[in-house]
Amino acid sequence: MKKLFYINLFVFFISITSFSQNSVETQLNNKDFVEIKKEEPSKKKWFDLINIRGYAQVRYNKLLETNSNLGCEQCDKSWGGNNSFFIRRGRIIFSGQIHDNVYIYIQPDFASSASTTNHIFQIRDAYFDLSLDKDREYRFRIGQSKVPFGFENMQSSQNRLSLDRNDGLNSAVSNERDLGVFFYWATKQKRELFKKLVDDGLKGSGDYGLLGIGIYNGQTANSIERNNNQHVVARFTYPIEFDNGQIFEAGIQAYNGKYVVNTLTTGTAKAKLENNNPEFLDQRAAASFILYPQPFGFQAEYNIGRGPRYNPASNTIENSHLEGGYVLLNAKTKIKNNIVFPFLKYHYYNGGKKHELDARSYKVNDLEIGIEWQPFKSFELVADYTISSRRYEDAVLSDNKQTGSLLRLQAQFNF
Repeated sequence: MKKLFYINLFVFFISITSFSQNSVETQLNNKDFVEIKKEEPSKKKWFDLINIRGYAQVRYNKLLETNSNLGCEQCDKSWGGNNSFFIRRGRIIFSGQIHDNVYIYIQPDFASSASTTNHIFQIRDAYFDLSLDKDREYRFRIGQSKVPFGFENMQSSQNRLSLDRNDGLNSAVSNERDLGVFFYWATKQKRELFKKLVDDGLKGSGDYGLLGIGIYNGQTANSIERNNNQHVVARFTYPIEFDNGQIFEAGIQAYNGKYVVNTLTTGTAKAKLENNNPEFLDQRAAASFILYPQPFGFQAEYNIGRGPRYNPASNTIENSHLEGGYVLLNAKTKIKNNIVFPFLKYHYYNGGKKHELDARSYKVNDLEIGIEWQPFKSFELVADYTISSRRYEDAVLSDNKQTGSLLRLQAQFNF
């Protein structure tokens, strides 16, 4: 009996050991029992997706000045008169892809001017892109943004060579912006090319699609709508990259609407409105041609159309023909770690400027000889010698032709 007891005890011990081993192996193989937990990346907050960058431009326009009465209100308010050092732009940009289908872009300017006061805070851009596909080839842009008309108008002032945009196309949209809804389309490959043209320092315009169409107020940025008659615009541009790396872009654009002239002289010199109606037909069409500087390049744009214009002979604001554009020759060269852009620009305009007093009448012939020096990414210095002949007339100055020349300097800081 004792022997039988020990045999049974030994069998029981072996059974327990075997069961325990199998149980442990089973549990180790059971993912529900033992599991190596992977650390999941924490979900980013919306503010983690926002990028912040900006730039500032400080100018001095008095060197070698031959005529202090020569100026350009829409170009640079520090040109002419008794002006001296001037902060032309001071901008901070908040942008980010906060959702797979939503991109935001908000750009305030801290260097705007109003009347005799400088350095006023003002919104330049405040728009939101709503993409319709994962590659973001189709998107709606809603808010205040640039109106897709002209290459140089689309080009950021942070990238542009000449200190100011040409009168011919820039007179179409003051500050290049308005409030509206725009639809943009471009293939993924072309969107990457648009980005490359900016990132490589080739003075690209940015990504405004191959095709852009939209509807906007028509009274320009930060202005109230005055006639509930929206402008419509369409633009098509196409960049081609050749086997040798050279890139050429051509584009066409046009817009149509009615503009309400709302800055009129008062008193005895008050301008008269055509048919006593402040609303004028406002329409233009333009063509653009760009060869990017690798190392030599050029830009050429020209537009024609109709819009309000002061007539000094009759002291009347009339609907009138307009035309103008520019040609820019440039080059990009590297000297050690310095990037240098020499440029030559001629621009011409004959027409009215609807945003200015009495839709001021202009005839402009300007030649600019300049150079941009970039010793490092955060700093640029531009010297621009301007030879100008400008006739600009309104009901206050109905006979006003100014000619002269000056050397203009601009220090730009990128951050």
